[in-house]
Amino acid sequence: MSCRLLADALQRSKRYYAVPAVTPREVLSALESASFQVLLISTSFPDNPVGGIRLVREVRALRPAASTIVLLDALDRNAVVEAFRCGASGVFCRSDSFQTLCKCIQCVYEGQVWASSAELDFVLDALVQPGTIEPRNLAGSRPLSKRELEIARLVAEGLSNRQISQRLDLSEHTIKNYLFRVFEKLGVSTRVELALFALQRGQVWGSGAMKSIVHNLPSQS
Repeated sequence: MSCRLLADALQRSKRYYAVPAVTPREVLSALESASFQVLLISTSFPDNPVGGIRLVREVRALRPAASTIVLLDALDRNAVVEAFRCGASGVFCRSDSFQTLCKCIQCVYEGQVWASSAELDFVLDALVQPGTIEPRNLAGSRPLSKRELEIARLVAEGLSNRQISQRLDLSEHTIKNYLFRVFEKLGVSTRVELALFALQRGQVWGSGAMKSIVHNLPSQS
């Protein structure tokens, strides 16, 4: 699917307002002129075959509130691991269906992480390799308050911000503020990194976190 065809298809579904951007410069220009909640970024651009993954980090710095999905041309271990390390909320292979892409977008929009079983295995395998995926400032992380720890546990269980707000009877805005402080204290920037942090530190509340935080999907074969 080309960039413009994909944007047209999303627009025709009447569920989305989609804007195509063919180059990294066009992506950054679009972000400066409008607000987007979910961004689909390809792993490659016509003039920069590896620019997509690098662009994810730049986009997150520019628009931290926007969730990012990395579009993969093929199932590639390094691309999957690097996408999540750069802050992506999901990865999606172009060989999958448009209907599944719509589910992916909705899932990420709701605050969940999207990956197939195979893609999740790549991340878990990378976890055991020193230095591959490691939250920043691990040694200097600050302790969480009782409420922050409670919210971190719910995130690790796979709950979205909306579900957490309903369970704790707090506004979604308040949950976002708490999560911002949790990320800052632990030196992480995404839900995936939060789960990985728990697993690396051997926290009880992190047991099985990586499995529960990811939306259930069949393996891509």
